[in-house]
Amino acid sequence: MFYSRSVKDLAAGMAVAAVYFVAGKLGLTLAIVNPSATVVWPPAGIALAAFLVLGYRVWPAILLAAFLVNLTTAGNAATCLGIALGNTLEGVVGAFLVNRFARGREVFDRQENIIRFVILAGMGSTMVSATMGVTSLALGGLARWSRYGSIWSDWWLGDMAGVLVVAPALVLWSTRPMTRWRPPVSEATVLLLGLVLVGLSVFGGILPPAATDYPLFLCIPFLLWASFRFTQRQAATATLLLSSITIWGTLQGSGPFIRRSPHESLLLLQAFTGFMSVMTLAVAALVKQRRQVEEDLRRLAVSDSLTGLANHRQFVQVLEEELHRSQRTKRSFAVVLFDLDNLKAINDRHGHLVGSRALCRLADILQASCRSIDTAARFGGDEFGMLLVETEGASALGVAQRVCEQLAAEKESPSLSASAGVAAYPEDGESVETLLQAADHGLYQMKGGNRRGRPPQLPLQSALRQRK
Repeated sequence: MFYSRSVKDLAAGMAVAAVYFVAGKLGLTLAIVNPSATVVWPPAGIALAAFLVLGYRVWPAILLAAFLVNLTTAGNAATCLGIALGNTLEGVVGAFLVNRFARGREVFDRQENIIRFVILAGMGSTMVSATMGVTSLALGGLARWSRYGSIWSDWWLGDMAGVLVVAPALVLWSTRPMTRWRPPVSEATVLLLGLVLVGLSVFGGILPPAATDYPLFLCIPFLLWASFRFTQRQAATATLLLSSITIWGTLQGSGPFIRRSPHESLLLLQAFTGFMSVMTLAVAALVKQRRQVEEDLRRLAVSDSLTGLANHRQFVQVLEEELHRSQRTKRSFAVVLFDLDNLKAINDRHGHLVGSRALCRLADILQASCRSIDTAARFGGDEFGMLLVETEGASALGVAQRVCEQLAAEKESPSLSASAGVAAYPEDGESVETLLQAADHGLYQMKGGNRRGRPPQLPLQSALRQRK
């Protein structure tokens, strides 16, 4: 196991280093004020995401990749080592602050954590890399101290944009989403094509030059569409895609960010993409919270709060659906009703907490006895039910027998017993009412036998013999 984990860690580190190196070389091709300082620096987001997802153990990979990126671009070994240390420490500090104050990898689930992410990682930790990097350049004679401020601002803005745009997409795609929301694939295709078309129209030179001074708002509806209709993964990916189109178009000399110097153009577009990323993430987090609340309310409306089983309303609804399906397929199913014996006596003697625990004990056995296609429910009080799909009456009696035996065999105190009644479709009824009445009749027959001191399993065994 240790060897396997070491191999996986090594492979993950090499992959992170390779991606970091390629992204770093692409970013440094856009350096203007200094060969080692650029306003487009995706590796900052890659490093932060790697530390959040994989842990701090990937620091050697980040350090090595950052050192090689700068060594193969400009500077000497000492200067490049100082820059690499700053890049690595930036990711470590950012990950530590996000883990400590913004719930780590779950940072994008709530708006308040997103604000903390922007302040702590986007604006705060990026100062570490900018300060150490520019200081290393100045000490190494590769930058004039008089230009320290301008180089530092470019460095800081480039790292901040990388953190705000790249890191969210990587973190969200590396963690399992909580929501089950699945929009149609056709809608995702239309959104993708629309976003690319609008991005190219606004930033790619498709529109006439005179029309590119004001259409920035055309991108916002597509980002909101991604936030409202899709998950946070897709919303962050849409922002990353739009950012890539924005950078490409601006470098081609088109779009609303074109100014007298490419440096000023890149500064404006990075500020725009950073703002769009924060806005999209905040809206997507709000939508996720709303969906989670709706899912919780829906679950509470169809489930029992104590046992977690379906409630009476849900059980009747599923029973009606199964009845209609069986009428078409001509297949049988069975309904089993259970009643926990002497619950009032347990409550009076041991207290209601023990009584609630007794209900949960029976519910656990029912849940374990169900297949994925079956349904177990609590009607309320001490009454439970099971819907056994495509099950004959004799098999349902066997299930009821095992449930009663498992409950009686538990060693937890107090000892419990249950009564059960079985009804099968279509022989015991062809409607929801008649099936429930038949099962209820069998339940109270067994209940009467239990009150006379018979073992709980005898009525079921007798009924099974009668069916045979």
